[in-house]
Amino acid sequence: MQDSKGMVDISGKDITVRTATASGCITLGQEGFNITKDGTCSKGDVLETAKIAAINAVKTTPSIIPMCHPISIEAVKVEFVMDEESKSVSVSVTVKSSGKTGVEMEALTGASAACLTIYDMLKYKGKDMVISRIKLLEKTGGKSGDYKRED
Repeated sequence: MQDSKGMVDISGKDITVRTATASGCITLGQEGFNITKDGTCSKGDVLETAKIAAINAVKTTPSIIPMCHPISIEAVKVEFVMDEESKSVSVSVTVKSSGKTGVEMEALTGASAACLTIYDMLKYKGKDMVISRIKLLEKTGGKSGDYKRED
């Protein structure tokens, strides 16, 4: 029988404060951008709904990413920047936890969920939106040390 891999054993790791920030972008087009900016979406406030989705996604990451450990989330910060020129919304999600494993996957899942929720809120006006640039920007804490994206 072949050896089966599984969840990493973190029992020997030290508890440290860990943070991670991830981002993503969704290009909306003119009408979707205006609806978001003006708060006239028939489903409700686009960015507030996306913020709630990001927070929920952070908290439930282990339910969709099989090898993620359930961890205690101490803080989630969600920020949006609307760019008039590109008709896009950029999202950043910062997660904080004191634990034995990092929070990169939680931050990435939160950023992804925010973009997906914006798409869902606006798809009745068109389906040509583009989600892109989901990436880890920064992480702190843990054995592997700190990381900051340079691009």
